[in-house]
Amino acid sequence: MKLFTFKSLEQLLKTSFIAISIVVVSLWAVIGIIQHWTLLNIGLTTSGVAVIFWLLFLYIYRRTVIAFKRASMHLEAVRNNDYCQYAKPAFTQGKVIEFHHDLKNLSSHLQMLKSRYDQNIFLVYRLIEQLDSPIMVFDQRPQLTYANSAFNELFPQPWQIFRHSSPGLLGLEFVDNNWRFKEKSLDSKWQIRHSEFMDQGKTHQLMVFVNIESALRQSQLNAWQQLIRVLGHEIRNSLTPVSALAQGLSLKAEGDREKQALNVITERCQHLEEFVSRYASITKPFHLNCQMLLVSNIAKRIQGLLKDIEFEIILNTESFWADPVFIEQVLLNVIKNADEASENKDKIKLIFSQKGNTSLIEVVDNGHGFANLDNLFVPLYSTKQNGQGIGLSFCRNIIEHHKGTITLVNNHSSPGVTVSIYLPLPTSSAEKL
Repeated sequence: MKLFTFKSLEQLLKTSFIAISIVVVSLWAVIGIIQHWTLLNIGLTTSGVAVIFWLLFLYIYRRTVIAFKRASMHLEAVRNNDYCQYAKPAFTQGKVIEFHHDLKNLSSHLQMLKSRYDQNIFLVYRLIEQLDSPIMVFDQRPQLTYANSAFNELFPQPWQIFRHSSPGLLGLEFVDNNWRFKEKSLDSKWQIRHSEFMDQGKTHQLMVFVNIESALRQSQLNAWQQLIRVLGHEIRNSLTPVSALAQGLSLKAEGDREKQALNVITERCQHLEEFVSRYASITKPFHLNCQMLLVSNIAKRIQGLLKDIEFEIILNTESFWADPVFIEQVLLNVIKNADEASENKDKIKLIFSQKGNTSLIEVVDNGHGFANLDNLFVPLYSTKQNGQGIGLSFCRNIIEHHKGTITLVNNHSSPGVTVSIYLPLPTSSAEKL
């Protein structure tokens, strides 16, 4: 059983010195009485001994407290992630210097761990930048501290403009332990996955935005590609012997009526083979060679290739980022569709502009518009009497390979349709070609 308990080192020192002082002063007084000192001598000598003990106590107490304060300064530096600041020890030998050596070794070890952690965090941010999906990082407040270049798929401006913005200002809300967009159109398009990580000793929120529509369209496209491959294989296997048989019989036929019928069969077989070959282009993979293109050069090429079509070109920007071959195919296809739909040919407009970190290409016609916009990008679906239904599907496939989007909307204030092509600009500047 402990007779005395002390809540602090200071209390232990004070109590110990007071007890020792009382014992020593009492013994000194007893010695004075035995030696027959006068009361004045006993009082003076006893007071002197008490003062000496008190000064000794203050010295020991001060040196002890200073030793702990210097160690506390070192620990405070460690707490603030400053591992290069060391406190000077109050003693040069003994347990105190051993304790400071331990603190120094601890700082060196934490500095090494911090360096490794900083490298890992740097790699994480590098990885985030390379990913195609939009990713945002919020601190503990929470405020936006970082986003990758795919941020412009959500907003047309660079993410730096939204730095320190709260999720609410970005149209996000936290419902049932999940983040979601307040706007229904965005919420139906994007799925948000979130997790937490530590950076500089503080908790950060990592939000990854997954484009559900893109994944769904890719799944639909894969299904159509598989269907087209199967149908193409079966149709070719059937057409080849029929066409060969019809050609052979037409050589042997004597009557004009029989020859004409066999020639019709041969022509239709060739037409079906061309039809299948045309649809097979959807299933072929392609590689983009994106460059910084001057709008004026692309506009001149489009005008040169479409000399029979009159349209107005409006240049509100100087350049955009795309594959010159494939973007040219897309624009030719869209402008031809606009020409076929327009009643007044001189009202077709091709507009190049830029919104933040995104290039915008618009083709506006003055036709009758579309009654059903939902199926326009579905392969094999066409609103034209002789249409084959792969033009817009192929265009969207090309634009989405550019990490962009293409939309068709009926004009509100005037007849016709506006085709809008959004293409992201690269994060680093490239040479304009």
